[in-house]
Parts: sequence; C-alpha cells; structure tokens
Amino acid sequence: MQVFLREIFKGAIVGTSIFVVLLIIGYFSGEFDNGLNYDELWKEYYLNLMYSVIIYMANAYLFIYLLKEFDKKLFGPKSFPISLIGTVTVSLAALFFSRFIHRTVLEGMPVKEFWAKESLGYYWVSMVITLVVSVIFYVFFYYKYRQESKFKEQKIIAGTASAKFDALKNQLDPHFLFNSLNVLTSLIEENPQQAQKFTTSLSKVYRYVLEQKNKDLVSVDEELQFAKTYIELLKMRFEGSIVFDIPDASQDPEAKIVPLSLQLLLENAVKHNIVTASKPLHIRVFEEDGGLVVYNNLQEKQTVKKSSGVGLRNIQQRYGILTDKTVEIEKKDSDFRVRLPILSKRVSVMETQKEYISDKRYEKAKERVETVKGFYGNLMAYCIVIPFLSFLNYKTGGFPWVLFPILGWGFGIAMHGMEAFGYNPILGKRWEEKKMREFMEDDRF
Repeated sequence: MQVFLREIFKGAIVGTSIFVVLLIIGYFSGEFDNGLNYDELWKEYYLNLMYSVIIYMANAYLFIYLLKEFDKKLFGPKSFPISLIGTVTVSLAALFFSRFIHRTVLEGMPVKEFWAKESLGYYWVSMVITLVVSVIFYVFFYYKYRQESKFKEQKIIAGTASAKFDALKNQLDPHFLFNSLNVLTSLIEENPQQAQKFTTSLSKVYRYVLEQKNKDLVSVDEELQFAKTYIELLKMRFEGSIVFDIPDASQDPEAKIVPLSLQLLLENAVKHNIVTASKPLHIRVFEEDGGLVVYNNLQEKQTVKKSSGVGLRNIQQRYGILTDKTVEIEKKDSDFRVRLPILSKRVSVMETQKEYISDKRYEKAKERVETVKGFYGNLMAYCIVIPFLSFLNYKTGGFPWVLFPILGWGFGIAMHGMEAFGYNPILGKRWEEKKMREFMEDDRF
C-alpha cells in the first residue's frame, strides 16, 4: 500500500509538471491574451492530473515487471527495444482508458457514441509525448543504474581486501590456542616428555600459519601434511576419543586448495561435536569428484548459543575471491561433510588484487569510451531528426508539439553528455566520491 501511494504521488508530480509546461507553451503561443478562465483552468488541471496518474501508474508497474524479468539486462540490445515498445503500448492503452473515463464517466457520453467518435488522430501527439517521457525516464534510470554499478564495483574491491583480512583473522580459532595451552600446562606436570612433543607440534602449526598467510593457494600435499601435524595436537588433547583417516598425499601433485581451510574444518568438527571415549568422533579426509572432502559422524553438542558459522563462511569467502567453484556443505542426521574445490592456479594475494583492479579499470575505460561514442551518436541523431520534426510541425500547423521532443530529447542528451564526460554542475565529483564511501560502508547495500 505504501508503494502504491508513493507511486501515485510521483504520478501527481509528473502531471503537475506537464500541466505547468503546457501553461508556459500556451502563454507564449498567445492562448491567454484574452485573459484566464480559472474555472476552466482548474478543470483542465484535474483532467490532466487524472490522465497523468493513470498513465504513470501503468508504466510504473510495467517497469517493476521489466526489472524482475530482465534485471541487469534491461538495457541490453534485445531487451531495451522490447521494454520501450512495451512502454509505448501500455501508455497508449492507459491513454485510451483515461479517455474512456473522461468521456463516458465524467462527461456522460454514451459508450456507442464514444466508440463512433474515437479516432487514431487523438493519439498522435500523445504518442510523441509518451516516447519523449519514456526516453527521459530510461535515461534517468540508466544514470542511476550506472552510479549504483560504480558503487558496487568499489565495494567489491574493498570487500576483497576485507575478506582477506577476515581469512587471516579467523584462520586459527582463539579457543584452539587457549585449549592447547591448557593441555600443555597439564602435560608439563604429568608427562614432561609428552609436553615437549606437544610444544614442538604446536610451534610447527604456527610456523605454517606464518609461512602461508600471504598465499591464496597451497598444494593439497602441503595442507595434508600440516593437517597431520595438527591432528597430533588433537590426539594429545583428546587421546583415543578421535579416529582419523587421512591420506598421505593427493592424487594430483599439482592440486591446490585455500591454505588452512582443512585445519578450520577439522577444528569445526571437534568444536561442535561430542568427543569422548564412549562416543568417539570419526573424521575422514578423501578426494572425490575434483574436491577434497572432510567427513565426520554427527553427534552435536547441546549448546545454548547457536554457532555463528564464522569458520565455514570464512572458507566460502576466500574461495569466492579466487574461483566460481563453490564450497559444498551437506548436513544429514548422522553425518556432516564439506567438499572443498581443488584448484590448479597458483597466484599471490597481491597479484590477485592487481589483476582484479586492472580488469575493472579496463572495463570502466571501455565503458567510458562506449558511453562517449553513444553520446555523439545520440547528438547526431538529434541534429538530424529535430529539424525534420520542426519542418513537419511547421507544415501541418496547429499545436507546437515539436517543443516536446526538442526539450525532452535535448534534456536527455544533456544528461547523457554529463555522464559521458563525468561532469555534474550541481553535485560535482566530490559528492560522487562521498556517496561512494557511504554506500561502501553501508552493509545493507
């Protein structure tokens, strides 16, 4: 209901604006030289408002449908002509409906008489106005769409760095370190030799973290060897309550995965499941269909606080930066498994960032060239078509309808030019940068 009322309000603004333009044209064409009849003026205003609101609402709901149907492809070479034709068709249908209400309901004309007197000539000027208004509307929306695309590109770049930071921050759960130190404290008193072995394994774990922190990918073999070292810590901590089945090496020596993703999955399995001698936890790691699968029997802890899912989300974010392949998560009543995609490309964090930003800059430069070229084509068409329409209006005489395409299309060209050359006389570039920062910091965007 709120959306409906908002659109009606917008339609009323459009209708009022059109009426003001018609008044100005009438004034300069000498229609009001003999004075104004305010009763007739108000009547014309309300009729104009009715026509405008009906036509606007029809187009508003058509546009909502087009957005759902085409989404980002609305301005594509195939979808845009369909959208424009649909806009004109719906506008003419809404105009016919408005005329029907006007003549039969408000003026009391019989329906048969209305049909007899109806002519296509009534729709010629309206069709021109509809085309001009539709073009202006699409130009405005396209400008808004382009600005939002820029905001999203900037946020994606910023989000890449943020995801990298989160990946490093969450690579080792703080609880793991805390629990490991507790185990080490008890081992020092009970079994000094075992404590020394535990300390050695713990140092290897953190040395691996420091070595891999600047890498996007590591070989599966490296990750498996690290996982075995990590498993030694878990075995010392839980003794015989965990049963592991993990391969010595990958089937493909060149296979790679995101570093420390295997450790996070092992830690997740231990953290969220009961691990006791009477209910041992079985963890199995194996390759399947181009992925590395981590499987465990499910015996969840009864905790009051729900899991935040930071570990799994962390892995998904890092994979999302590097590849279109997704991390598959499958939870059943008796077991839980995660499949990590095995990749083949190895690239550093800085290289990934540079390549990503370079590609985006190339795309933006290419889009700018296309926009400038489109602007010149639009301007050339304007210079050819407008003189022809002016000549046609001059020969036919009567209402100066050529002013509508002159003003409407001209305004659209001015907006197109400002977008093409990055100029905004009202808001300026500082406003654009400020709005970009606001959108980038807004989590809802």
